[in-house]
Amino acid sequence: MILTDDAVKKVAELIIDSQITTPGRPQFLRISVQPGGCSGLRYQTYFDYEEKEGDVIYPFEGFDLRLDRMSDPYLQGSSLDFVDTIEKQGFTIDNPNAQGSCACGDSFH
Repeated sequence: MILTDDAVKKVAELIIDSQITTPGRPQFLRISVQPGGCSGLRYQTYFDYEEKEGDVIYPFEGFDLRLDRMSDPYLQGSSLDFVDTIEKQGFTIDNPNAQGSCACGDSFH
């Protein structure tokens, strides 16, 4: 899993901000692939405290990215970016393994 410089910067910033409200709790970014959406699978991206058995860990400066062992194969070669433009703000995933996606871009197959 690849994170762009903008994504790394934004994730680190968000984790630092959350440490102010919950100091001392190690926090990391988790991305998982779950059943759902109109194309069959959808991404979940969230901050987590709970380590899961079999987690695949990608260390970055200031935080770790964790993928559960079921999601890791779906996300091999994918990249996470953070976009902040007048038209769109948020994280986006570019997944070369996805064979298609729904019109709203919320799910893939």
